[in-house]
Amino acid sequence: MTGPRIIELPRFLDPRGNLAVIEECRELPFKIERCHWIYDVPGGGDREGHAYHSNEELIVALSGSFDVITRYPDREERVTLNRSYLGLYVPRLTWREITNFSTNAVVLVLSSRPYADEEYILDYKKYLALREKAEKECTDDYECAATHKEDASERDDVLPGLPRKTVYDCSVIELDRHPSERLGNLSVIQSEETLPFDVKRVFFIYDVPGGESRGGHAHRAVKEFIVAAAGSFCITLDDGRDRRTVMLNRPYMGLLVEPGVWLTLHDFSSGAIALVATSDHFHHSDHIKDYPTFLSLKKDETLQSD
Repeated sequence: MTGPRIIELPRFLDPRGNLAVIEECRELPFKIERCHWIYDVPGGGDREGHAYHSNEELIVALSGSFDVITRYPDREERVTLNRSYLGLYVPRLTWREITNFSTNAVVLVLSSRPYADEEYILDYKKYLALREKAEKECTDDYECAATHKEDASERDDVLPGLPRKTVYDCSVIELDRHPSERLGNLSVIQSEETLPFDVKRVFFIYDVPGGESRGGHAHRAVKEFIVAAAGSFCITLDDGRDRRTVMLNRPYMGLLVEPGVWLTLHDFSSGAIALVATSDHFHHSDHIKDYPTFLSLKKDETLQSD
């Protein structure tokens, strides 16, 4: 059985703020079924350990730092995560603990399985027995069932028009919170349960200088769900006729942005992090980055609907 390993995520450095991205079955060796983040953990705090029967994880320090301890029948390993472009892949049947949180640390965890009580192994002795049995049987690790061999950035099958969406079709969604005074808080999104789409791609924007803005584009088909995982910022939506501005400043509140709506992120607070889950992989043909072109497409959409 393979052990945990560091995965360096693609990152794009930009004077307006940096961006790191994770796509299922690309950077990740699995499909994304669940995404959660942990925040408000007291400095020096610890999260209790456990393992999973079949679930795989990628753990990223969106902000601050913490240690991940993995335990095996014959050894223990400790990895410090303190860079938002480095993730720790944790295979199934691996006991892990997250400890030594810095103040204001934010943990992002992507999982290959939806939440299920029966997935958890909470008893360490039971874990050791299961792990030893699996190692003797040389159980193969799971492989992603939907590996993408195409270059999605070059896809050309996106419809040329825009969907008939307005700024009022975009909605703020309050996520479930799982609070703990000692362990911090946790918010979660689950594909096709919390959101009206399967999450294919997750990216986050960080190190945004004061006064800068990000976004400035629209999508032809992709939906986005945007959360202020740390700090705050505003999102201005524009459908060619109306504008609407939404402030995000809680890690359990997110904005669902429909395709066909122009968006701009601005007024970032110091240390703010925009966490974004999308309904598809990145491809250039889905992006509209020129505002006059966007307005022309929206005008055509209006004429077709009349």
